[in-house]
Amino acid sequence: MISSTFLAPKRLRGVLFSVLTGFASTAAWAATDIQVWYSLNPHNQTTFEQLVKDFNKQNKEVNVKTRAFESPEALDAALTLSSEQERPNIVQLPEISGLDDVSTRSYIWPLHQAINKSAVKNTKGFLPSENNFLHDSKGRLLALPFMAEIPVMYYNIDAFKKAGLTPAQPARQWQDLQGQLVDVANNGSRRCPFTSDQPVSINLENLAAVNKQFYGAGPGKNAGFHFDIRYVRHLSTMISWVRSEIMVPPSQFLQSPIRFANGECAVFVSNSGNIGQFADQRKLNFAVTGLPYYPQVTSTPGNPFVTGSGLWLTKGHKADADQASLAFLSWLAQPQVATTWYQKTGYLPLTQEAFNNTGADYYKNLGDWQQLVAVYGRKPDSTTRGFKIHNYHQIRSVFNNSLQKALEGKQPAMTDLQTAAAEA
Repeated sequence: MISSTFLAPKRLRGVLFSVLTGFASTAAWAATDIQVWYSLNPHNQTTFEQLVKDFNKQNKEVNVKTRAFESPEALDAALTLSSEQERPNIVQLPEISGLDDVSTRSYIWPLHQAINKSAVKNTKGFLPSENNFLHDSKGRLLALPFMAEIPVMYYNIDAFKKAGLTPAQPARQWQDLQGQLVDVANNGSRRCPFTSDQPVSINLENLAAVNKQFYGAGPGKNAGFHFDIRYVRHLSTMISWVRSEIMVPPSQFLQSPIRFANGECAVFVSNSGNIGQFADQRKLNFAVTGLPYYPQVTSTPGNPFVTGSGLWLTKGHKADADQASLAFLSWLAQPQVATTWYQKTGYLPLTQEAFNNTGADYYKNLGDWQQLVAVYGRKPDSTTRGFKIHNYHQIRSVFNNSLQKALEGKQPAMTDLQTAAAEA
């Protein structure tokens, strides 16, 4: 019996054992090699490679070989050019807020089909299917959500203390945050008071979600994007932040995580998968809180969309290789492994047990991280479910280019948003 990647914790170890012992009886004479392609930041890459090393030591019938790429784009390009013989068994691919073209690729084997083939139907994980992340419209799991994450606001505690701010943390309201950024800029953080490497996520997608508004047209309405005055005012504010030098524009976003890790930036808005690498910086005194919101729109902030990527199975391999791939994914879902991955990276927990196994000592220096994660174990509000928009990866690229032009002062906010919506 091949195990599911999300078996209930009490059953997971026993069923995994049956997978591997059954596999050994048919292939004990030689280990079956499988290829995994992925793209992670250096810290998370080291953590993942250690997990692979541990798996290979414990499971002599399966040998996982990895290939790391410098970017998701480089990985996808190599995947597109690869032949069926060269194609990896497992590949990390993103889901950009409802991107559904990955699951329709001819060589992708949706995980729910592999689970059904194995006759194991229990697929309970930490994230409910209602989040729509790596699930199809019927709630079926498409890939292992191993790199699921959410956007958060990182802050340098020492920078806020140096500015004399009490408490030494950023405000959750945009207008109040602006005043704090002026203070930190005037007291040691002039080079980088505020920056981000997620301009579309922060200024468009999650501007809606965190303010409890639907993104895009919303359910039951005509398709398309209609950016109202709320978006225009927000983008105009961001443009003013760049002009007054309290915000570093996104033209430098590739260096933003490094700059924050080095202590240059007071506030950095990015995805939670950076937590692990920041925690490794001994001289960096940082914490995490939620994204800012507008109290004029909502009295309490909503939750941002789940984003990130997952591990996808591919077709065209022999049965023993498919079985080996499922054994590896099952192993990643074991309580100890999933807990280690969550704590060392900042990706959302793979299973409920991984979250439950994480105690107060882990969270004590991470600000609001525990509360930010906990809400994703429950069904989301209608405005914070992942949205399904065809070809959104192309639309997102249009939005990114338009936002960059606006923040660099090349076109006004209203013109930028109207142009972006029309192109989308």
